[in-house]
Amino acid sequence: MSGYVGILVSDPWLQNQFTQVELRSLKTHFMSMKRESGKLTIGDLPAKMSRLKVVGSDNLTEEERASVIQDLHPKPDDDVDFEFFLKVYLQLQAHATATTGSGAKNNSSSAFLKAATTTLLHTISESEKASYVAHINNYLGQDEFLKRYLPIDPSTNDLFEIVKDGVLLCKLINVAVPGTIDERAINTKRVLNPWERNENHTLCLNSAKAVGCTVVNIGTQDFIEGRRHLVLGVISQIIKIQLLADLNLKKTPQLVELVDDSKDVEELMSLPPEKILLRWMNFQLKKAQYKKIVTNFSSDVKDAEAYAHLLNVLAPEHSKPSALAAKNTLERAKLVLEHADRMGCKRYLTPKDILEGSPNLNLAFVAHVFQHRNGLSTQKQISFLETSPDDAIISREERAFRFWINSLGHSTYINNVFEDLRNGWALLESLDKISPGIVNWKIANKPPIKMPFRKLILAYLWQLMRFNILQLLKNLRFHSHGKEISDADILEWANTKVSKTGSQSCMKSFKDKSLSDGIFFLELLSSVQPRVVNWSLVTKGVTDEEKKMNASYIISIARKLGCSIFLLPEDITEVNQKMILTLTASIMYWFLKQPVEDRPSAISDSESSSQLETISNSTLDDSASESSMEDNGNL
Repeated sequence: MSGYVGILVSDPWLQNQFTQVELRSLKTHFMSMKRESGKLTIGDLPAKMSRLKVVGSDNLTEEERASVIQDLHPKPDDDVDFEFFLKVYLQLQAHATATTGSGAKNNSSSAFLKAATTTLLHTISESEKASYVAHINNYLGQDEFLKRYLPIDPSTNDLFEIVKDGVLLCKLINVAVPGTIDERAINTKRVLNPWERNENHTLCLNSAKAVGCTVVNIGTQDFIEGRRHLVLGVISQIIKIQLLADLNLKKTPQLVELVDDSKDVEELMSLPPEKILLRWMNFQLKKAQYKKIVTNFSSDVKDAEAYAHLLNVLAPEHSKPSALAAKNTLERAKLVLEHADRMGCKRYLTPKDILEGSPNLNLAFVAHVFQHRNGLSTQKQISFLETSPDDAIISREERAFRFWINSLGHSTYINNVFEDLRNGWALLESLDKISPGIVNWKIANKPPIKMPFRKLILAYLWQLMRFNILQLLKNLRFHSHGKEISDADILEWANTKVSKTGSQSCMKSFKDKSLSDGIFFLELLSSVQPRVVNWSLVTKGVTDEEKKMNASYIISIARKLGCSIFLLPEDITEVNQKMILTLTASIMYWFLKQPVEDRPSAISDSESSSQLETISNSTLDDSASESSMEDNGNL
C-alpha cells in the first residue's frame, strides 16, 4: 500500500479540501484509532475524535459530535473508511465553527484572513458581496477579455457564475499584486473545456497562496461549483491585499512620520498592515484633538465620530455640511460618506455598515482613504530605509518562507517572519504540521523571547522547507521504495527528464548560472506535461527582459499544473539556488503524483522509478545544491 495518502482519497472534492500535510496528519490519527480495536465503526467516532484539534473536546462535546455524525450516517455498527472519516471531520469542523465562532482566538490580522475561508457555513454578507462587486467592476471593467461580462449586477449572483472559468480571479490577483500571474498562462477562450477551467483555478489557488492568501480547505471544485461563501472569502482576501499594499515603509516612506526614532521605526516595520493603518488613523485623529484611541475597525468606529474627525483633518475643504453636527449616528454616517465622495474616495460600505461595525468593509474604507489622501509629508530623513542587494535577497526569502508557512494552515497568521517567530511557537506548529506528533505540546510554552536572529531564522526555515519537500518525495514510496530522496536525486531526475526529450540542456547544479534564461525549466515542464508550454510565447532568454519574461511564464505554468511554489521571477534570473531547488523538487513531486496513465507516453512508471533506484540516496546529500550555505550555517 502506498505511503502517499492522497492516492487513498479517490474523491476529487475531498482531495481539494485538505493540504497534503493535513491529509497525512488525519491519516495517522485514523490508522491509530483503527489499530486500537482492530476496526473503526460509526459508533466509535464521537469518543475517538475527541483527541483531534478543532473538532475535539475543547470545542465540541461528545454528545454534539454524536448528533452530527448521526445525521450523516444513522447506522452505528457500520465500518468507517478514510474518506468517510474525512467527511465527518469536515462536518464537525463546520459545526464547531458555527458554535464557537470563526477566528475567535486569532489576532485581528488573522481573523480577516481566516474567517471567510475556514468556515464551511453557506452564509455570505450581501453588503460585502456588493462592495466587492463594485471593486471588481471598477478595476477590471476595461479588461479586454472580461469587459463582455462586466459590469456585474451586485443584486444578482452573477459574480459566482463568472468566476467559474477562473479568469476573473486570476486577473483580480494581478490587480492586487501586479505581475504575480503571467497572463499568457491563463486560458482565455470564450468556451473552456473542464480541463482548461481546472487549470485556471489551480493557477489561481497557487498564486493566491503565493501572495499571502489563506486557502486551506478550498479546492478547484469550489470555484467550478460557484460555492458562494468560499469564493467570496478568497475575493475578500485578494482585495484586502490590494488595499493594504501601500501600508509599509518601502511603498510609503512618509509613514516614518508616525514614529520618533529609529527604534520605533524597527517596531513599525514589523507591524502587520492593519496595525499600521490603525496607527496612522490615530496619528491623524490626534491632530483633531480626538480623545479616544481607535483599536479596531468595528466597535470603535460604529458611531462615525472618528471618521468625521479623520476626514476633517485630511480634507477640510470638503467638510461642509459637517458630520460632527449631525443629530444622530445614522445621519453622521451618511454625511461621512458624502464627505468621502467629495474627496473622490470610492465607497466600500453604506451608512448601515458603519453602524453595524462591519470590520472587513470598514477596514477597506479606511485603507482606500489612506491610498487616496494620507496627509503625510516627506520632511523626515529616511535614508536608513535604503536597502543593499543582500537586504533585497533577504526580503525575498522572508516573503517566500512566510507565505509557505502560512500555507501550512497555522492557527495564527504570520505577518513577519523575524517578529512573529521569535517565541518559537509558530516554528513548533510548523514542525508538527510537517511531521505530525513530533511536538510534545504538554511541555511547550510561549516564552517572551526577544532576540535578533534574522540570518538564523532564514537558515532554519530553509532547512525546514527543504526537509518538507524531501519528505513529500520520500513518502511516494512506490517510487523511492522508502529511501531518502536527496538533492542529487532531484538534480538527476530533472536532467534525465529533459535529456529524454532530445534536448541538450543540462543543469550542472542548482546554482548553474545557465539556468537564468529559463529554457531548462521550460523544457522540464514540457517533458512532464507537453501541452502546458506554449513555445510561441517563449523568448530566447538573452536580454534581462527576455529572461524575466521566461521566468514569469515558468512560475505561472508550474502553478497552473499544480505546483505550490513561492519564488519570484528574480529568483530564477539571479539563480537563487535555494528557490531553484524547491522549484525543481515541486515539479518532480507533481509529476510523480500523477497516475501512470496520465503521464506522457514516452516515460513509463518503471523508468521513473529506476531513475531513483540507480542513485545512492541513503542520506540527504547537500552536494548538488550546496545548501549548507556558508553564510547561514548548517542547521
